[in-house]
Amino acid sequence: MQRPLLFPFSVLYDGITWLRNKLYDRGSLSSVRFSVPVISVGNLAVGGTGKTPHIEYLIQLLQSQYQLATLSRGYKRKTKGFLLADTTSDATSIGDEPLQFYRKFPNVLVSVCEDRLVAIPQLLTRHQEIEVILLDDAYQHRRVRPGLSLLLTDYDRPFYSDYLLPAGNLRENRGGYKRADIIIVSKCPEQLSAQEKKEIQRRIKPLAHQHVFFSAVKYAALYDFYTGETLPEALPKDVLLLNGIAHPKPVFEHLKSLGLQVQQLTFPDHHFFSKADLEEIRKKFRLNGEGNKVIITTEKDATRLAMHQEQLKEWGLPIAVLPISIQLLQDEEAFNNLIKSYIIQEMAENES
Repeated sequence: MQRPLLFPFSVLYDGITWLRNKLYDRGSLSSVRFSVPVISVGNLAVGGTGKTPHIEYLIQLLQSQYQLATLSRGYKRKTKGFLLADTTSDATSIGDEPLQFYRKFPNVLVSVCEDRLVAIPQLLTRHQEIEVILLDDAYQHRRVRPGLSLLLTDYDRPFYSDYLLPAGNLRENRGGYKRADIIIVSKCPEQLSAQEKKEIQRRIKPLAHQHVFFSAVKYAALYDFYTGETLPEALPKDVLLLNGIAHPKPVFEHLKSLGLQVQQLTFPDHHFFSKADLEEIRKKFRLNGEGNKVIITTEKDATRLAMHQEQLKEWGLPIAVLPISIQLLQDEEAFNNLIKSYIIQEMAENES
């Protein structure tokens, strides 16, 4: 959303970020490249472009062939420094998205640290078996130079139509897209036409070395918050959508498309639920009587709700979790081959 009165501050912000990037581009500030394949997934804008499901796509693509590690900042965690996820971890110690990776992919090393340049050597020292590192939300973290950089941009809020903070949502100038190797337009309609793809590519203006792909959100089967068991497809018609994610509208529209009567209870992105929040959830759910109803939340929200699981279970609140993933619109094989080819080539160069 454009905020015209804030444009003067955006000009100042542009100067600061432009100078920083220019210093890196010229080598006045150094970027370090490591001896293992490092793939970065990030964006130019603040807010949800779907980085988490795209990281999960890469994990599913690669985990059977390589020993993977993910490295995230651990946004809004209540700890500092480098940490590896383990059985004692929760959303307060490592952040909600890393915890989601850890729970879904037990064979992947999940780590968090504010400074990726500090973290990667620790990862490689402690776990010499690591073959590929996936950097989550690291597009602006230029102290590390990834071997392959994936840039996401939201179909509804493409970077070429956006403005710098605080007038818009961009973390840096639109020209920052030129550092990417692969650009993914995320959250597209499944039936995106070839003509619209062509127009989006025209407006992106990819450089000769850049590849542009399009992805859409995909929803998997709901599972029980308490047991993890897959739920039957037939759901209660009355739903309370509980969410604390950046852009909940697509989830709401998905549930409505299933013919459900959906009410929403929305919290800020990455919100840690308080006792007062739990009471609000219970009150909202029971507002129109018990009946045949269910609470639906996202996997990311479920990692934070899990800290209150006993209380929620005691209250008898039925909660279903909706997994969110992505699908590439056509060209999936080409995308997969790009990722795998990069890893093979990088490994070969590092061995020589």
